[in-house]
Amino acid sequence: MNFFMLNQSGRHILRIIMDQASRMPGWQRLAVGWLAGWLVLAPVVSWSQQQAVEASTSDKAPFEFRKIECEHLVNCIQVHAQVFSGGLPQGEAAFAELAKLGVKTVISVDGATPDVEAATKHRLSYVHLPHGYDGISDSRVMELAKAVRTLQGPVYIHCHHGRHRSPAAAAAACVSAGLVTPSAALDILKLAGTDPNYRGLYQAVRRAVPVDLNELDALPVQFQPVSPIPPMAEAMVDIEELFGRLKRFSQGGWQRLDNHPDLDPVHEALLLYEHYVELLRTPQVSELSDDFQQSIRESVQATGQLKEVLELELPKPTPDTLKTLDRLVLQIGQQCKSCHQQFRDVPLGEK
Repeated sequence: MNFFMLNQSGRHILRIIMDQASRMPGWQRLAVGWLAGWLVLAPVVSWSQQQAVEASTSDKAPFEFRKIECEHLVNCIQVHAQVFSGGLPQGEAAFAELAKLGVKTVISVDGATPDVEAATKHRLSYVHLPHGYDGISDSRVMELAKAVRTLQGPVYIHCHHGRHRSPAAAAAACVSAGLVTPSAALDILKLAGTDPNYRGLYQAVRRAVPVDLNELDALPVQFQPVSPIPPMAEAMVDIEELFGRLKRFSQGGWQRLDNHPDLDPVHEALLLYEHYVELLRTPQVSELSDDFQQSIRESVQATGQLKEVLELELPKPTPDTLKTLDRLVLQIGQQCKSCHQQFRDVPLGEK
């Protein structure tokens, strides 16, 4: 029902009531008239207020969503005037670039330990609110919403690559805090290039709704620069970083990296192998399914082979050796992807 129709109907009802009230004594006539006017006009006021709210938020999202070209920050996007999302800031130059953007608070949703020391040098505060690829719990969304609403901004929310977890966290938090409309939230994920296969992240964004701001302000949260991480999650973070370095070695023909001359591919492969071996020994893994344990065993075998070939053939690998090394790296990557799809990335609600 639009305003005009409601107004016409209201006037008709009001005339009938006031006609009857005209036959009543004076004080009763005034009381009935006041009550009738309130009953008729209250829906109009409520409707007008709702229209005002919708009008005030409808123009927030479209022009705010934009990619930011950065030299030292990957996949940086601006979600709101006070909220950025992107990849892990690595090194002094990245934190200097954040400061140049005007960022005051850095929020990590990654499992890795934040570099609080580097952030402090550039007068940036760090908050650690990690979550997985399988989604964002309702309680974590509330904490993120309170963070973007109450912490000194602008804020920069990051995961490792800035494509999946951080844009999902930024979208859900901004919707809950009333900074972005629910209908526009998925645009953030599209802009960031979030993989639709991370169904839990998409579900978290779709479920996000504006929260009563009084409830949000009253939420008791102690924001910490570093949060404790479960041992298995911590091991997976280390594995991801080690494998990322081995991929860079593979892309560079297994020569020393120009930006990390201190890194040795044989040592990196050994560390990756030991991480998988130790993972199999943990009580947490021993309680998981046989399929999961078999996946880890296959990774142990592949990383062991990679380590042995590197030990024998470096520093001058033959063309055939290079093909073998690249094949093993590809195999390890495929095993990781398969394991993630089967176990890590299953939405929270389906576990």
